[in-house]
Amino acid sequence: MSALHEGLWRNRDSSSQKSALTLDDITIVDQSLLKRAVGAMAIGNAMEWFDFGVYSYIAVTLGKVFFPSSSPAAQLLATFGTFAAAFLVRPIGGMVFGPLGDRIGRKRVLAMTMIMMAVGTFCIGIIPSYETIGVMAPVLLLVARLVQGFSTGGEYGGAATFIAEFSPDKKRGFMSSFLELGTLVGYVLGAGVVAVLTAVMSERELLSWGWRIPFMIAGPLGLIGLYIRMKLEETPAFQREAEKAEAVSHETTKEQFRETLIQQWKPLLQCVGLVLIFNVTDYMALSYLPSYLSATLKFNETHGLFIVLVVMVLMMPLTLLAGRLSDTIGRKPVMLAGCIGLLLLSIPSLSLIRMGTVPSIFAGMMILGALLSTFTGVMPSSLPALFPTKIRYGALAIGFNVSVSLFGGTTPLVTAWLVDKTGNLMMPAYYLMGASIIGIVSVLALHETAKKPLKGSPPSVGSKSEAYAILRGHREAAEMDDAFPEGAVRA
Repeated sequence: MSALHEGLWRNRDSSSQKSALTLDDITIVDQSLLKRAVGAMAIGNAMEWFDFGVYSYIAVTLGKVFFPSSSPAAQLLATFGTFAAAFLVRPIGGMVFGPLGDRIGRKRVLAMTMIMMAVGTFCIGIIPSYETIGVMAPVLLLVARLVQGFSTGGEYGGAATFIAEFSPDKKRGFMSSFLELGTLVGYVLGAGVVAVLTAVMSERELLSWGWRIPFMIAGPLGLIGLYIRMKLEETPAFQREAEKAEAVSHETTKEQFRETLIQQWKPLLQCVGLVLIFNVTDYMALSYLPSYLSATLKFNETHGLFIVLVVMVLMMPLTLLAGRLSDTIGRKPVMLAGCIGLLLLSIPSLSLIRMGTVPSIFAGMMILGALLSTFTGVMPSSLPALFPTKIRYGALAIGFNVSVSLFGGTTPLVTAWLVDKTGNLMMPAYYLMGASIIGIVSVLALHETAKKPLKGSPPSVGSKSEAYAILRGHREAAEMDDAFPEGAVRA
């Protein structure tokens, strides 16, 4: 641990909390270091999800470039099939990067994921079209998407873990919500670039070379994100755990993985359920519906992208508000409100979207965006709290990516297929309602974690005054226990 880090943090093993808690047992967060950590994760996440999100917003054009012999519906299905393929390797990325992040550090692994994402996205921008190299074009597109998916497998779990381990207990919800703010910024930049291109370019120019521009931006963005992340220090929770591991044992990645599956099966299932409702809503509202508007409802593609763009901009303050609210009233009430809202409002929202006017589409999309904000604002602080520090990155990466691969990333493909096969344009609403029921069950089974230390960690506060307040409360509780020992009857 560096001298700078020792000067910024106070932390010790939390085993003494059960007896005599001291000031050295409490992590006192340096606010400037906290802001740097949160800012770096948010900016890095924005760059990652710009890369990943661009594909969704230009899906209709990509279908024409890489699958030109198909019908419009088949093109969209083929493009989203390639989109979904990236999610098949995300659990593999999570199984590789997650346990590695628990062994060598969060910062180093997050730098690796940044590099891989930038390379994969940039490569999409230089792939020749189907007309140039035939079937090899979609094959190379698939390979690049698999690289993206593999890197993303280690991104979200690591970034969420990084911010959660840096944040004070009382502000973890609000600080962690900046991670999803970064995601929205990335999506907005991606949608904005695509919207501008479709507005200023002719269809011929867009199909010829214009579609490559947003993908080729990934190179310089990746270098910037890598620089920002490499300037950070490791989280205090990881450093303390690493020191403990060196003194006690040297577990292999396989042993960590086995421990995750066997000992953490219940929180893993909870993680899968929470991520399901989070990501089904996310990919439905922000990835599938823009293409649904243009390909299925025949709504102007540029107008549809701008509507989604405005909705995401308005979601930014709502996401931060949800994070702050979760610190006040708890994580569970906020997420439960979102689940119940989806159950009740999915059909009205999609009915508004199907009316096909700009005001009605905006109203329907905004309802879904507001409900999604209850998840984007709270999940980044709720999910890391499910697991102890020793396996937090790995367990979260595995649970998160298994759920995203099975349910989130397949949402555009499955929904497009259902609409095409049934002819029922309300299928997206029914899909959301089914996910909301699973979400309600998952949230109700969750233990409230607001204002509490992370598993295996001591209390974390933002100032010495808060630390002294905790010490006073601890002493008062100890005195009460002495006055009323176990088995005594209290008046």
